[in-house]
Amino acid sequence: MTNRPTLPPQIRQTQVIAIIRGNDVRRLSAVVDALLDGGLRCVEITMTIPDALGVLRDIVAAVGDRACVGAGTVLDTDQARAALDAGARFLVAPCLVPEVMTAVPADVPVIPGAFTATEILAAWRSGAAAVKVFPAATGGPGYLRDIRGPLPDIPLIPTGGIAVGDVAAYLAAGAVAVGLGGSLLGDALAGGDLTALKGRAAEALAAARCARSG
Repeated sequence: MTNRPTLPPQIRQTQVIAIIRGNDVRRLSAVVDALLDGGLRCVEITMTIPDALGVLRDIVAAVGDRACVGAGTVLDTDQARAALDAGARFLVAPCLVPEVMTAVPADVPVIPGAFTATEILAAWRSGAAAVKVFPAATGGPGYLRDIRGPLPDIPLIPTGGIAVGDVAAYLAAGAVAVGLGGSLLGDALAGGDLTALKGRAAEALAAARCARSG
């Protein structure tokens, strides 16, 4: 495919995407601040959280140029368009949703989910900026390395069940970035220690830097 959208530079530079999912969003702004204080620059707000579009709009306005904010769990064209209107700079889905791929502007990076080689290739051919390998922990870094063998030119972003301590292993296996959810956030949304969250964010970034340096 020609004119394929590229990943936001913040994703390629930091190689870690913080995924925010939960039912209690009262501390979400403070959680995002802690993630940014820890050095993260990519945040994915999932469309499953309460008032997701309002939250997305507020976070985009609050962080400004400090971070690249995207929308996750985008499952239809209405969600995709609304998320972009709210300021999302990239879209993520747990699977390939063909109508989303064709409905968004050509310059919008979409990262559909897939697991098998067949699914990954189909997602890539649909115009994806990268493919989310989900659920990544099912196969681990070894599976990602095996998939990279026959599909070396497709940028892969493993997500789902990845521990902060495994970031370097996935990047060493060929991932262009990793998505971190529960292992990164912990209980922060529910009132947990934000200083500890900042530390986990810094740890994830340090692991990514270590993987890049070999």
